[in-house]
Amino acid sequence: MQVFEAFLSCGSICTDTRSIVPGSVFFALKGVSFNGNTFALQALEAGAAFAVVDENVGDDERLIKVSDVLTALQGCALDYRRHLNIPTIGLTGSNGKTTTKELFLAVLKTKYKVHATKGNFNNHIGVPLTILSAPKETEMLIVEMGANHQKEIGQLASIAEPTLGYITNYGKAHLEGFGGVEGIIKGKSELYDYIAQNAEGVALVNADDAVQLEKSASCRRTTFGKTNAQFTYTVEEKDEFAGIQFSIATASYTIQSNLSGSFNCTNLAAAVALGRYFDVPAPAIVQALTDYLPAMNRVEWRKTASNQVLLDAYNANPTSMSLSIENFAKWHKDGWLVLGDMFELGEESAAEHRAIVKLVQRINMEERCILVGKHFGRTSWRGKQFPTTGDLKTYWRENGAPKDAAILLKGSRGIALEQLLPLL
Repeated sequence: MQVFEAFLSCGSICTDTRSIVPGSVFFALKGVSFNGNTFALQALEAGAAFAVVDENVGDDERLIKVSDVLTALQGCALDYRRHLNIPTIGLTGSNGKTTTKELFLAVLKTKYKVHATKGNFNNHIGVPLTILSAPKETEMLIVEMGANHQKEIGQLASIAEPTLGYITNYGKAHLEGFGGVEGIIKGKSELYDYIAQNAEGVALVNADDAVQLEKSASCRRTTFGKTNAQFTYTVEEKDEFAGIQFSIATASYTIQSNLSGSFNCTNLAAAVALGRYFDVPAPAIVQALTDYLPAMNRVEWRKTASNQVLLDAYNANPTSMSLSIENFAKWHKDGWLVLGDMFELGEESAAEHRAIVKLVQRINMEERCILVGKHFGRTSWRGKQFPTTGDLKTYWRENGAPKDAAILLKGSRGIALEQLLPLL
């Protein structure tokens, strides 16, 4: 039996014998410290209908031998994507991918049966898993694509075959893998390259970004921006939460969101433009974006017993870190900054961490800022600094944590600043 044939007969897959779905297809993936082939027979015993392997593990007729399991998984996902034959949104970018994906989902699901990437399943394994987990009645797919080096986005686009592509921005993320900012622009723009080669494809483009306009020039486009775009909007700045205004025909609309930071206005505008492109009624778009609540440690306000904490500790790079600090300081000058190291910056790491220190000094928040991590420890910072989150936890247990304050927790995933919440 062929892999895709087996998948269609089962309707679900699994890759972990600890959570076997009865009647599913088990893909025996390999990793640095594991080999799924050694668990294939165990998966069948646990209820899997078939097991896809690339090593000789037995004679069971339910074993499907392939040359490479990962390639088979990706090929099966491509076959299913074509089988579904539905509009597919592919999105990538340096900052705001997951937030934008969730905004797109909130808008589109008011009209369509939508399946979207869960969590951060956005790499060469996560994208196939996202596609293969889509119910057969799905009317639209949203596929988030992550990358830390060139050619990754091109590969993921060839699996997901997006009919609409969106790049949130080009920022200083994964500098080490991409080889600098120009490498980031080239790598992320592989999505535009794919769209340009597809006669039916269209790019959703932020017309306020000159680089994006240049890189998408060969694509069919639908644009949004503050001026000179098919969909225009204005920023509504009442408080620290992102808000926009726009008009459609003779009607005017305002969205006041729960997303902290004016930088999220672009994400809101992209979601509105996408909704209009797919004919979602404006009132439904406004309601969906107004009601959306951030989660997953991304720009998420948490009220604790003693403080108001802005938890943005899922990831960090120089672009997102600077924007978060500046926005927080604008509205909470008497608050606290707790900033963790930024990872995967390569040769630029020292300079980028020094730049964040200078930013904190420039906005006069040195006395209300705590830095965490070895990279920050190598700067000229003279304020409170701790090698790890655990060290800061110990210090707060012994000396007390801030109280009755607004506190920003911003750092890369590996620093795990969310562990500080119980002490705040």
